Amino acid sequence: MAGKKESTFINMVLVLFIITLISGVALGGFYELTKEPIAAAKLAKKLNAIKEVVPEFNNNPSDEVYKVGINATDTLEFYPAKMDNKLVGTAVKTFTNKGFAGYIWVMVGFLPDGTINNYSILDHKETPGLGSKMGAWFKQTDPAKEKSSVINKNPGKTKFIVSKDGGDIDAITAATISSRAFMDAIQTGYNEYIKNKTKEDISHE
Repeated sequence: MAGKKESTFINMVLVLFIITLISGVALGGFYELTKEPIAAAKLAKKLNAIKEVVPEFNNNPSDEVYKVGINATDTLEFYPAKMDNKLVGTAVKTFTNKGFAGYIWVMVGFLPDGTINNYSILDHKETPGLGSKMGAWFKQTDPAKEKSSVINKNPGKTKFIVSKDGGDIDAITAATISSRAFMDAIQTGYNEYIKNKTKEDISHE
């Protein structure tokens, strides 16, 4: 009887091992099958964001990308956009960790003088209907809401702080924390863009 129980136990362990092995192989295979499409989708999203935020270009900004580490884990990415080898703008993948729900990643396009051409929200977890409005809020075209827009404004000449805090940009209604975070991401991107653009200008003199 004891031998039968031992045999049954061994069989159960063996069956569980086989099931675990098969599941592991299946998951590994699924990951390999989906890895490239996921990477391709992320790349396509990034390229579309670059096209959205800078003037028309005919180079491949990804071929000329350079990166700047901000802290131990996070990096800004700079994508120079050129028309016939002349810089027309730079798309900067920037971020803030000051959002209401954590990180916010933004692709912002700067003209050579630092003026904002456009921006695109890449990733966030802000509250739907409130902080999530930042994708459109700061692109206001209504003259009555001009203070809510960052388009065609230069963070070096405009106080990129919400007006509630003494700045020049009106925050999203009922989403001040998200608005402050958005401004922080833009300002971080601008500061590093100007700093590194100055280095490039000096190196080419």
